[in-house]
Amino acid sequence: MSGKSKPKIRHNPTENEVRAQVKEYLQWQGWFVYYNLAGLGSYPGLSDLVAVKAGRVVHIELKRPTGKQSEVQRQFQAELEAAGGEYLVARGVADVEHLGKWRG
Repeated sequence: MSGKSKPKIRHNPTENEVRAQVKEYLQWQGWFVYYNLAGLGSYPGLSDLVAVKAGRVVHIELKRPTGKQSEVQRQFQAELEAAGGEYLVARGVADVEHLGKWRG
């Protein structure tokens, strides 16, 4: 780990705060993480984040604690997993902590 301090966890976060928490946590754990800005021409249902470490690629859909995936997001997940991709829904750091422990 780098000399960075452990990220602060906020309670009852907005989706933007969930994104910041998850991204910062994974980066703190050595993952390369980028945000997919959905827009014209992007793949329907594209995940919010992609995290990469030692060849492992994880697509992460971010939601508020009570948020639900849309049908198009569930379809993207199904297609990605059918192709052998890894996908998860994160409502906070607790949903990605297992990735922080993965060393590759």
